Amino acid sequence: MTAQVSETLFINGQKLRMCACPLDGFLAANSKRWDFAANCSACWRGYVGTWEIVGDRLYLKAIEGELTNGQEACLETLFPGYSDGVFAHWFSGEIRCPQGKMLDYVHGGFASKYERDLFMKFKCGVLISEHTVVNGVANEGEPDDCEIAAFTVFGKEDKGRE
Repeated sequence: MTAQVSETLFINGQKLRMCACPLDGFLAANSKRWDFAANCSACWRGYVGTWEIVGDRLYLKAIEGELTNGQEACLETLFPGYSDGVFAHWFSGEIRCPQGKMLDYVHGGFASKYERDLFMKFKCGVLISEHTVVNGVANEGEPDDCEIAAFTVFGKEDKGRE
């Protein structure tokens, strides 16, 4: 599997990459309603979410993607009447936010290793703890904040073969 595009998380005015998909549980519980289309190998889930922590609460602020029926998906698609954001009450689990330079690229999921990882634990959408793990220091000259550079894009004609 190709390394996956991260979600975005805003916290205290800072923009972080998020190596977690807090929307997955909600989508699994409502699988009959929405089916996202993967348009490239770097985003098998078919969408990218933008999140924000306000106080100690996690909010989904935006979503971009396409449904298998061709409809563009946005926050209003999943949560009618909540186009400005929705409290992620369905999410309990841990979110990993990598920080610093990449130490080791792993061509799969969110497995690449960075200098630091911020881990935040949530219960019913409420932040209950956080801690940082230091994984090492990158060699000089390594680029900051690496993103995925190689992936396969699926055309409309490929979508039926997934």
